Amino acid sequence: MVIDWVHFTPWASLGGGLVLGLAAAMFILLNGRILGISGILGGLLSPRLGDMGWRISFLLGMAAAPTVFAWLTPADFLAEPRIEAGYALIVAAGLLVGLGTRYGSGCTSGHGVCGLSRLSPRSLVATLTFMGAGFAIVFVVRHLF
Repeated sequence: MVIDWVHFTPWASLGGGLVLGLAAAMFILLNGRILGISGILGGLLSPRLGDMGWRISFLLGMAAAPTVFAWLTPADFLAEPRIEAGYALIVAAGLLVGLGTRYGSGCTSGHGVCGLSRLSPRSLVATLTFMGAGFAIVFVVRHLF
């Protein structure tokens, strides 16, 4: 196994994980809700009275966060991410992820962060399934095509 030391970011990854864990814990403690992005977005499709404001605010905040981060950090703080895929592949991947979150009744943040921290057996199965599928797809695409 060869480690790509240029893109090996344990401290940034640890920091991101800590912030996500803290946000998930605060969200459930303050709102009594699971911090699952697919559930937050899905709630906009079947709106309930008084339930739209926080959902829209949350999603707008998520969309604005990278821009705010770029304004607050030096220009050379992080390298620009490079995605080695065309638009069609990115759209197809997004649609497959969306389909998977519907079939799995939740997304990686809902099952992988919140569900596992609550020791949910269903979330463990879901997380093992989507992680295993992700590993398999990367292996197939990188080594068999």
